[in-house]
Amino acid sequence: MQNTAIQAQAAIQADPRAQVLIIGAGINGIATFRDLALQGVDVVIVDKGDYVSGASAASSHMIHGGVRYLENGEFRLVKESVEERNALLKTAPHYVKPLKTTVPIFSTFSGVLSAPLRFLSHRQGAAQERGALLIKVGLTLYDSFSRDGGTVPRHEFRGAKESLRQLPRLNPSLKYTATYYDASMHDPERLALDVLGDGLAVGPHARSANYLEAVGMDADGVRLRNTLTGAEFSFQADVVVNTSGPWTDLTNAALGQASAYMGGTKGSHVVLDNPELLAATGGREIFFEHKDGRIVLIYPLADRVLVGTTDLEHDMTQPARCTEDEVDYFFELVTHVFPDVAVDRSQIVFRFAGVRPLPRHDDEQPGFVSRDYRIESRPLGARPGTLLSLVGGKWTTFRALAEHLSGDILALLGLPRVVSTVGLAIGGGRDFPVTDAAHQVWVAAHGDEVGAPRAAALLTRYGTRAADVIDWLTEEADAPLANHAGYTRREIEYLAATESVMHLLDLVLRRTSLAFRGELSLPLLDELAGVVAPVLGWDAATRENEVALAVAMLRETHGVQLSAVPETAGSIA
Repeated sequence: MQNTAIQAQAAIQADPRAQVLIIGAGINGIATFRDLALQGVDVVIVDKGDYVSGASAASSHMIHGGVRYLENGEFRLVKESVEERNALLKTAPHYVKPLKTTVPIFSTFSGVLSAPLRFLSHRQGAAQERGALLIKVGLTLYDSFSRDGGTVPRHEFRGAKESLRQLPRLNPSLKYTATYYDASMHDPERLALDVLGDGLAVGPHARSANYLEAVGMDADGVRLRNTLTGAEFSFQADVVVNTSGPWTDLTNAALGQASAYMGGTKGSHVVLDNPELLAATGGREIFFEHKDGRIVLIYPLADRVLVGTTDLEHDMTQPARCTEDEVDYFFELVTHVFPDVAVDRSQIVFRFAGVRPLPRHDDEQPGFVSRDYRIESRPLGARPGTLLSLVGGKWTTFRALAEHLSGDILALLGLPRVVSTVGLAIGGGRDFPVTDAAHQVWVAAHGDEVGAPRAAALLTRYGTRAADVIDWLTEEADAPLANHAGYTRREIEYLAATESVMHLLDLVLRRTSLAFRGELSLPLLDELAGVVAPVLGWDAATRENEVALAVAMLRETHGVQLSAVPETAGSIA
């Protein structure tokens, strides 16, 4: 069996020409790829690393309207974000779910006088928590942007007594809580892979490859380098689109098109295995403003608790890491909201940091930098054509952003839009059973050979694409992994064979949630390497190197110290 990622790289090198080349396969690049593919455009997307392994992999796992952006005056963005949030609840129901969100409030009028100054000047001033009156105004306006017949309920205010009755572990000094709905995104990397897969499925005019890096420009086009072999070749395109997020200026510099568009800020998170804290949230995200004025969250997700995030200046030539000071900050904010719930470092199963692709902001406070996006255009330089650079963008608005960006590309190519992505189901969200009755029917129809519990688990993991997974599983004999009963050998083989896995880290970080949930061990890593080695053509030395690389990167980047003892991870469903 041949490695599909290597095949994709070879196919692009064999035919190095397209109307459009997209550099950067985060969610915005991938969504633009899908949109252009649907219009029949000859399009190629590449990334120097794995798909969705940069800024898009470091999100807070939320699809949200951005209620706090109202204070920045970004009404267009908030309206678009709320509309896109509501749409994703329908087009990607397998990964995007309603999320009840509660804001603990400790004063009534705080921030009322300073908010207009922040709105006009975008300067932080003295740190000051927002009070109930200001939050009430914001949420009322927020609700007004949601006009599609009640996808999510309107916000509610509660006094201290009722708030503590509902969430008894909250800080008893609060005065009110405000509760509203946004949406959770359980598996962002898998959602992005679904978007990519939809683009590739349109036809052979849409091609993609990971581990191809744009390293320069010559008279023949963009120089692409295979990051595994070091081989280079030139790729010709009429339009080159730079969607490399916080690396946009670095990519432009490599292309000989120096720019100073970006000014991203670092955001870090930790994932805690703390059943007491998980229970204290009552299944809700706790979203609030810390005493330093920074917006933070405590978010129950996949039987763990995600805590974040920071908003710090960052040098893009340096790796983004979650520091010990940031961990201290997270624990301080947890104690502020749940003062009698103990948290400590032994409960951290995963930590991650990324850089938001924000525009350059000079002396503007990071929290007030625009979260909106814009598109910069200039001549390609070494050869005829146009270079478009995306500045900004966030997960929630990826469809609308892609529509805007691809619209500009279509105009440059002199082509019409023939397909709209509005309301278009994504991947495993297509025909997803959203009612209990429909869910039972789907499980019964697909559970004959793998059993109903297993079919239900696969439906949760892949949406209706689980039908293809089940077909693969039942082609040959299968068995649960020895070191993780939640996956089988055939399922891991399926991921390696069909989803452009190049490294063991691709599998544990982005094709599964094994690392995120803290379910890895040294025996499991070794077992996974053994399962995928025949699929990916690894020899014994490559397999050993992949395990060593995974152990080192998990330790250095994500704070994961792997044990020689397998984690208990439940039975195969």
